[in-house]
Amino acid sequence: MKKFLLGLAAGFLLAGLAGVIAFFAMARIGDRRADIPDGGTLVLRIGGEIPELAPMEVPLPMFESNAPVTLLEHWNILLQAGRDSRIKGIVVIPQGISAGWAKMQELREALIRFKKTGKPVIAFLRTPRAREYYLATAADQVFLAPGDYLDVKGMRAELSYYRDTLSKLGVQFEIEHAGKYKDAMDSFTEDRMSPATREVMNSVLDDLYGHLVSTFASGRGKTPEQIRAAIDEGPFLGKRALELGLVDGLHFEDEVFDKMKARLGQKELRKVSHRDYVHARADSGGRGPQAAVLVAQGEILRGEGGGEDTIRSGTFGSLVRRVAADDTVKGVILRIDSPGGDAIASEEILHDLKLLSKKKPMVISMSDTAASGGYYMAMTGDPVVAYPATFTGSIGVIWGKVNLRGLYDKLGIRSEVLTRGRNADIDSALKPLDPQARQKLKEGINETYETFLARVAEGRKKSRTEIAAVAEGRVWLGSQAKPAGLVDEVGGFDRAVELMKQRLKIDVKDRLRMRIYPRKKSLFEYVFGSPEDALERAAARRLRQSLPRIPLLREMSADLWSAGGFLARAPYSITID
Repeated sequence: MKKFLLGLAAGFLLAGLAGVIAFFAMARIGDRRADIPDGGTLVLRIGGEIPELAPMEVPLPMFESNAPVTLLEHWNILLQAGRDSRIKGIVVIPQGISAGWAKMQELREALIRFKKTGKPVIAFLRTPRAREYYLATAADQVFLAPGDYLDVKGMRAELSYYRDTLSKLGVQFEIEHAGKYKDAMDSFTEDRMSPATREVMNSVLDDLYGHLVSTFASGRGKTPEQIRAAIDEGPFLGKRALELGLVDGLHFEDEVFDKMKARLGQKELRKVSHRDYVHARADSGGRGPQAAVLVAQGEILRGEGGGEDTIRSGTFGSLVRRVAADDTVKGVILRIDSPGGDAIASEEILHDLKLLSKKKPMVISMSDTAASGGYYMAMTGDPVVAYPATFTGSIGVIWGKVNLRGLYDKLGIRSEVLTRGRNADIDSALKPLDPQARQKLKEGINETYETFLARVAEGRKKSRTEIAAVAEGRVWLGSQAKPAGLVDEVGGFDRAVELMKQRLKIDVKDRLRMRIYPRKKSLFEYVFGSPEDALERAAARRLRQSLPRIPLLREMSADLWSAGGFLARAPYSITID
C-alpha cells in the first residue's frame, strides 16, 4: 500500500510539474509575438559562460533568466539590432564574463559593426576586469559606478607542477609523446616549466598583451605607450581611471540610462532586454539559401552519447550524415571549440566531415580553441578562419598512464597480477613500463603522429616537411597560425559567413539563412531520453563544476583517460587573465 501511495504521489507531482512547464511554455510562445517598441534601447547584459551550444531548454522563468546566451546568439542579436529600425541604441553591461579571448574578439567586433550603423553604444561597468573593459572599449562612452575600481593590471599565465607532491604519495605518471612541445602531462611528470613550454607561453602572452594594448589604445583614443604606462599603474580606483581617461565618468546604472535617454532625445527610455528581443523579433533569416552551422564543442571521445561539452564520434558522425542528406542545406559552416581528445575518434570525425565536404561547400570557423584533435577535424581541405586569439595547432600525440604501486605500498594494499600475453599488463596501474613495452608504445605514438602530419599536409595542401616544421605539438594563436600556414584567414564569424556566400555564389549583401546543429534540446527530451545518458550528463556536469577548484584533476576528463589509446589533445587548458 505504501508503495502504491508513493507511486501515486510521484505521478501527481510529475503531472503538476508537466502542467507548470506547459503553462510557461505557452506563455513564452505568446511573448514571442510581442512587439518591440519603436525607439527602443537594447540592454545587453553579458556575463558568465558564453558557450557555442545552447544548454537544455527549460521553459520556466527561473531557469530561462539564468540560461547562458551562446556566442552565435549574441552575434545574431547585434547583427539584427543593427538592421532593426526600431532599435536606436545599445547599453552594454558586461560583468563576470567567463570566456576565452577569441570569443571576446567576436563580441567586440559585433559591437563595432553595430556602431557603424550610426547608433550610439554606451557601456556601464561594475568592478570590471580586463575582459569586461576590453568589450567596453568598443562603446562611444564608458562609465564606471562611483566608488568602484577598474581591475585592469596586465596579463599573466600560471602553470602548476605536482611531480614532487605525487612522489611523496607514491604516485608516478608515465608519459610518452611525439613532439617536443606536446607537454600536456608535464604538470604531473616535471617540477618546473620546460624551455619549450616557456617559449610558447611567452609567445602567447606577448601576442595577447600586444593586442590588448592596441585595442585599448584605439578604443580610448590614446597611444599604445600611454596605455602600457597606465596599465602598469593598475588596478585603478574610479577617480584615477577617470583622470587617466580610461573611463568617461563615474555614474550609477540609472544615471547611465539617463545619458542614453538624453542622447536619443526621449522623455522615457524604452528598454528592451536582449532575451525579450530574441523572443519577440520576427524571423530574420530572409529568403536566401540555408546553411548549417555545425557546432563541435568539447573534448573528442569515441562512441555514442555525450552532452554539450563532449564530441562523441558516433553521435557527431550521425549528425554530419544527417546534414549531408538534407537537401535544404546548401552549405556548412563548421564551428569548432575543442582542445581535442581521442586520436581514433578525431580520425573518424574527419572521415565523416570529408564526405560531407564533397557534397556541400564548407567553411571552418574556429572559436576559442581548435587544437590537436580539434585542429585535426578541421583538415577537410576547406577554408579555415581563426580569431587572432584562437588557440590552435598542437599537432602532436601523447599517451600516459599512472603507476600507483608506490601509493598501494604506503597504504598497505596488496595486489597481484596474473597475465597471459607478453604485453597484457602494458596499461596496468600497478607497475611501471618495462623497456620493451615503452618501445611498443613509442612505435604506436610515432605512427599516429605520422598520420596526423599526413592529414594536415593533405588538408593544408602542403608537404609533410612544411607541416613538420610547425608541428611538434606546438600551440599557436590564430594570429601566429596564419603566417605559419595552419589557417587561411584571421577573422571572426562574419568572415566565415562571407566566405560561405562566396562559395554559394551569392552576393555578400544577400541574406544567408542559418540553422544551428545540433539543435537545442528540450527538458522533455532530456527527461525521456536514455536514463544512462541523463545520468552521464548530470555526473559530468557536476564533475566539471568541481574541477576548476582542483587544478591537478582538471587537465584531462575522466572519460578521456578511461577511453584508452593515444590522445590528440592540446597540451594544457589555457586561461590567460
